[in-house]
Amino acid sequence: MNSLSAFSKIPSRWALLVSMASVAACGLPTSESADRANNREYSVHYTLSPDPATSTVQVEMRLRQPEGLLREISFPVSDHVSDVGGDGDLRVRNGRVQWQPPTNGGTLGWRVLVRHERGNDVFDALLNAEWGIFRAEDVIPRARTRTLKGAASRTTLAFDLPAGWSVISEYSALEQPIVVNRAERRFDEPTGWIAMGKLGIRRETIAGTRVAIAAPQSHDVRRMDMLALLNWTLPELHEVLPDALPRLTIISAGEPMWRGGLSAPASLFLHADRPLISENATSSLLHEVMHTALGMRPRENNDWIVEGLAEYYSIELLRRGHAISPSRAKKAFARQAEWGAQSTALCGGESTAATTALAVTVFSNLNRELLKKSDGEADLDSLLPSLVNSVIDLSSLIDVVERTIGVTPDTLHNENLPGCSSMAAANQEL
Repeated sequence: MNSLSAFSKIPSRWALLVSMASVAACGLPTSESADRANNREYSVHYTLSPDPATSTVQVEMRLRQPEGLLREISFPVSDHVSDVGGDGDLRVRNGRVQWQPPTNGGTLGWRVLVRHERGNDVFDALLNAEWGIFRAEDVIPRARTRTLKGAASRTTLAFDLPAGWSVISEYSALEQPIVVNRAERRFDEPTGWIAMGKLGIRRETIAGTRVAIAAPQSHDVRRMDMLALLNWTLPELHEVLPDALPRLTIISAGEPMWRGGLSAPASLFLHADRPLISENATSSLLHEVMHTALGMRPRENNDWIVEGLAEYYSIELLRRGHAISPSRAKKAFARQAEWGAQSTALCGGESTAATTALAVTVFSNLNRELLKKSDGEADLDSLLPSLVNSVIDLSSLIDVVERTIGVTPDTLHNENLPGCSSMAAANQEL
């Protein structure tokens, strides 16, 4: 498995330029920042080379390091991954790649088939002769690392594209190579949606958010309509979450991509045929924007919280931005209540459309309770900053409410949430 034959087609023109600094700290306790300053930083550079003829992306990972900071990296591989090769000690077993690189660094590479079907010949990842749309996570599996204590990566990203192709991701392309910085992790890996090929792109800065909307040139995508809707609504979102979206990349396409919306860090995908404002006065675009802004992840059986908040605010942002009237918003919430009555349980697996509608009604009721118990000083908006990038369940949601208004909300009592009471009892028995 130590062969480098898979790299024979990878150009060498992408050079990784990294400056390492060493700073002495006298009389100070050891910390992560001090470790970084004291040469505890290693360099990781990814190059993505799409091959439209085979619907694959060749990934090359180059490591440069002093002192053997990165001892081992491992990640899962699926049937879509092939041609794994590199120097150092490389093993592929039990569905995982395990790589112990040479002390001073080395190169690891693999090839990924970019073609993920969601059924009925529709895809949420695809690469063809004219364009490709996928997430960085589709081609760079999430990895575990074993490092010298305090070591952290400086990660960069570049693309080697066919002639006439361009690329867009969640990252600014002003710097080359692209710098990938995830402050919450020591090992930075690229994330979010990527579109490449013959693209049409519209850019605008709205309420401090640098927005880019991209789609294949051959697809009928309403880029300007999306920008118009965001010009009405993003300022309202920034009133609640002023720092949540420095950048927003929206990727869109028609057939054969999946006919829905999918969010990721600082980016989202929305099918070209999805209405920007539905007849029920909700918005798939704003629903996914809320997912991206909040970055929340549900614990098991709590998907209704994440989906309900996103749908509630898809209506609220339309109302606040004057895209719909107050009376239309009132009818929209009433329609959600009617639809939600068809759901028998909130707590459970993936939230269905009816369950999400029921969750919208729960959050409408919670908003009214917050206003009443705080004498108008707190509402649902007051909770959002504490929910950003959280892993959420009913218990943690109640904790946020209690910290906000000082009492336990009646709205979130198990008995008022269909299906949650029985689930809580089952958990206690375990």
